[in-house]
Amino acid sequence: MKSKHEPRASFLSLPTEIHLQISKLLIYPDALSLKYTNRYFHSFVDTGINLKVEWLVERRRLHLECPNNKRCDLGTDLRFCRGSVALLMKRRREHIECESRPGLGCIIYGTPTCPNRRRRMKAWQRWLETKFTIELRWVLLALLVALCSWVCTILLN
Repeated sequence: MKSKHEPRASFLSLPTEIHLQISKLLIYPDALSLKYTNRYFHSFVDTGINLKVEWLVERRRLHLECPNNKRCDLGTDLRFCRGSVALLMKRRREHIECESRPGLGCIIYGTPTCPNRRRRMKAWQRWLETKFTIELRWVLLALLVALCSWVCTILLN
């Protein structure tokens, strides 16, 4: 009994014409990710000024945070992604902006609710773990003890 192993179709096995059409439908962060996947995509995925402006306009339309630098450099991807743009793209990847206001839903998948909501809670817990250094934890513990002792003295008087 011979088992046939048919090759599985992958995204890279699609014709170049389909890659081009797909890349034209992407918004700036997705096009940028695809462009820097490998040299093949880097050669034809467009992340020019028009795509950057469309992305910024769409963020304004959704009342999402936009770059706070008045001199936003639309030239190269490297110059554009400096400062707050890199942070905005990171927040998008982590679904932090999803459901940030009523009715917005998931801005990545375009669904009414974000499927990564539970994962975001874990990200919040990770943030707490990394942002609070050991020294800060001791300071917070000391403040908590001081607050409890102050409340106890008020209640006993």
